[in-house]
Order: sequence, then C-alpha cells, then structure tokens
Amino acid sequence: MRRVFEKIGSGIYLLLPIVFLLGSSPAIKKRAPKSHVVEIVQMKFKPALVVIQPGDTVTWINKDILAHDVTENSNTWASGSMAAGASWSKVFNETSDYFCSVHVVMKGKVLVR
Repeated sequence: MRRVFEKIGSGIYLLLPIVFLLGSSPAIKKRAPKSHVVEIVQMKFKPALVVIQPGDTVTWINKDILAHDVTENSNTWASGSMAAGASWSKVFNETSDYFCSVHVVMKGKVLVR
C-alpha cells in the first residue's frame, strides 16, 4: 500500500494522495456547448420540449407560412417577429416556458438540466 504521508525535511509531511490523484486521474473534460433546433411548423413548436444543459443554444426556425415569435412566459426575453424562413437563437442557463405572442395557443419549453 502506498504511504499516505511522507516525511520530508524537518517534520514537514507531504500529502501523497493529492499528488497521486492529480498525477493519475484522467483529465476532466469540460463539455462543449451544443446547439438544438426547434422548428415552427403548422402553428406548432417541434419539438415543444427541448431538454438541454446549461450553456447550450436553442435556435428556432420559422418553417411556417405565417410570422411567429418566441416569447418567454413572463416576458423576460423575446425573439421579435420572425417571418417565414427566419430564425432566432438564444443561449440558456435556466429553464424557460415560452409561447408565440401572435398565436398564444403555441407553447413550448426549454428544460435545462
């Protein structure tokens, strides 16, 4: 078994497990942010629920023939009007429920885990 402490010099102890762990553990890899797409088609957000991690980007693409927007339920953010073919993106760090303020029956959610 490895020594937990090694005496060096005049009574100073070196904590070997820390050195051992730092030297032998695999490098911690930070996850790169991902992009997710929500299509606006036939008066619906598809998918209506997007599950992402903090720092990920969600892009809405309007593939409908009508103009739509994406508005957070308490109006903390909004895309503005998006004509057919337009898109809008946002980076998320917290969960948000949203809707289309032009067509309030259209609803969606970005769930950040």
